[in-house]
Amino acid sequence: MSVQVKSFFHQPTSTLTYVVFDLQQGDAAVIDPALDYDAASGRTSLDFIDEIIGFIHKQKLNLKWILETHAHADHLTASQYLQQQLGGKIAIGEGIQGIQAHFARVFNFTGDNLPKAEDFDKLFTAHETFMLGEYEVEVIPTPGHTNDSVSYLVDGKAFVGDSLFMPDAGTARCDFPGGDANVLFDSVQRLYALGDQVEIYTGHDYQPGGRALQYMATVAQHKASNIHIDATTDKTTFVASRQARDATLGLPKLIVQSIQVNIRAGQFPVAEDNGVSYLKTPLNLLG
Repeated sequence: MSVQVKSFFHQPTSTLTYVVFDLQQGDAAVIDPALDYDAASGRTSLDFIDEIIGFIHKQKLNLKWILETHAHADHLTASQYLQQQLGGKIAIGEGIQGIQAHFARVFNFTGDNLPKAEDFDKLFTAHETFMLGEYEVEVIPTPGHTNDSVSYLVDGKAFVGDSLFMPDAGTARCDFPGGDANVLFDSVQRLYALGDQVEIYTGHDYQPGGRALQYMATVAQHKASNIHIDATTDKTTFVASRQARDATLGLPKLIVQSIQVNIRAGQFPVAEDNGVSYLKTPLNLLG
């Protein structure tokens, strides 16, 4: 029996959250859990993540890992709430430390609000492995979209975050701090070298052209038809086209809010003396 995958689609942010589990042993990981957030009111809610928790309960699974592919700029992570409800270790690639340092300066975080490596239970090194039930999971460095991006490979399935979208959507932008199209090209080659039958599970699907939701394609399918980087695309061509595309993009709608939470493993800023947590908006700095 192969490792099992259950996908959940967070429509407001076009995010895919995955429950990956060994049905025989009952051990599970949740990859990139999303938190409902209304930017107009500043209110969070739990409908989406509670649906995932309900599935885990129904399947009688033991949550061992809460895995982030990177510090997302388009949705808030629900990792803290998920851990409070079900346990498990919150983990991310060790490159998060550079992201934390950068945005600590952007938002002028100090004191108790200063993000630190210890906010996460585990920082993975390149190609580190760990067990999920009977299955070995390898942490593959795939920077480029961000410099903390990693992919998780288990039983022929690679969960790649934003490094690759579906073939008809290409790749994610590379103009965030620490992003680099040259580096993303190399990361995609690393994924393509895993083998044609490996299944690539993407972190988002924006349903181009209004098509139905899709979130998995094989390496062979990407190499044949990924619109940004197929098997014949050279680095110079990819970098030029990716940089030209990035120059036309505005900032993600939730980048200011999400990054402040996500670099702290989902913790909200320390509440002020009135018991309320606040998110900062730097004026005339970003964009």
